[in-house]
Amino acid sequence: MYTEQKRWLQFSLFNLMLVAALGVTLRYKIAFSLPFVDQQKLLHGHSHFAFGGWVTQALMALLVGYLSERSGKNYFMKYRWVLYFNAITAYGMLFSFPVQGYGFVSILFSTLSVFASYYFFVLYWRDLASLQNPILSDRWFKLALIGNVVSSLGPFSLAYMMASRNMHSYWYLASVYFYLHFQYNVWFFFSCMGLFTYRLQGIAASLLTLKRVFGCFALAALPTYFLSVLWAHIPAWLYLVVLIGAGSQLYGWMIFLSFLRNHHTGLKQQLPPFSRVLFIVTGLAVTIKLLLQTASIVPSVSRLAFGFRPIVIGYLHLILLGIVTLFILAYSYTFRLVPGRKALKKGIIVFLAGILINEIILMSQGVFDILNRGIAHVDILLFAAALILFAGTCLIVASQFFKKDDRSHKINRESNRHLEKNGYGKYSSAIRCFIGIEEPPDCTRIGKIQY
Repeated sequence: MYTEQKRWLQFSLFNLMLVAALGVTLRYKIAFSLPFVDQQKLLHGHSHFAFGGWVTQALMALLVGYLSERSGKNYFMKYRWVLYFNAITAYGMLFSFPVQGYGFVSILFSTLSVFASYYFFVLYWRDLASLQNPILSDRWFKLALIGNVVSSLGPFSLAYMMASRNMHSYWYLASVYFYLHFQYNVWFFFSCMGLFTYRLQGIAASLLTLKRVFGCFALAALPTYFLSVLWAHIPAWLYLVVLIGAGSQLYGWMIFLSFLRNHHTGLKQQLPPFSRVLFIVTGLAVTIKLLLQTASIVPSVSRLAFGFRPIVIGYLHLILLGIVTLFILAYSYTFRLVPGRKALKKGIIVFLAGILINEIILMSQGVFDILNRGIAHVDILLFAAALILFAGTCLIVASQFFKKDDRSHKINRESNRHLEKNGYGKYSSAIRCFIGIEEPPDCTRIGKIQY
């Protein structure tokens, strides 16, 4: 069963490389000349394929792997067709949007991708319900699935406005932000939190804290959407609800960070240094994102932020690259879901450098725009950042085709001796599963904790 997961994740990583290649093309056209490429159409293809071909494809594979690990059964055969279906729709959008923009073929494939998410929702919800001894991660995944389905109301409302020829700018933006919110902040984020919680709960002394974290984010899932549309002058009572939602998720994140700090010694002993760095950077990106969201409660700040394109693009890339993509890479690397060789590590390092450079340039550009000043050669700098991101993905994909490193068994033996030497044998297989050195059948024990 783990072979299928590895292959689907490797396929998703290849798609990430294609997303980065489109990003390079987009940045090249802005900085230089590329007359035969339509910028807006290619941008649509880039964004749709990033959502469907990279993030959604990878999350589906990880969630199916979760089912397989919890149950000890191979669920990839059952989900094979929905994974193929999603991949076909993603590639359909990749090739159709750059050619025709929003046309019959591209709209057809984007609609089919929505149906693929519906299909996955039905299958996965039933299989989650069939698992014995439900655990907290199941709740994260259920809300993530709901967010994925609910997000489709955004594109469908846009389709209705186009068909009725009643395109109002406020409703158009509200529909776009509705889709983005439930994709970014619910489907993507809740899936990642569910996966990480699954690993954490195996070593946690108290699970009540993790339940409180889930409750805070679940409470904020819907109200925080309105942070994106404060320019629409929402009523006072709804603004109060938004305040509660924003405060709830920020409080939940503080609880989660406190939980990690309380278990810092154990986690530090169990996670390799490189994995710790990746998860720390991801956590820092989440913290920045939540602080920015909270600051946008002030209507004037919200209008200022959403009024400058570099800030909006930087914020969206912060979530998609700095949080979701980096988490998937860190999670896959740490728990050896894809071959963890030296080239993979180097690729992730280069990719991380590209993320940091890209964010610094975009946010600096936004600040300078607010001050009515410009940055010299900013388009070339962003093109260079895109090249670094692409180089990182190329190294990541290339690492999957190198000869297997036979040192893995030696590393496992050394890790076992390290645990015994430091007195962590009392945690049984939970710790070993957390760092990926236990055999798969034993790792399924983590998922049998009663809630």
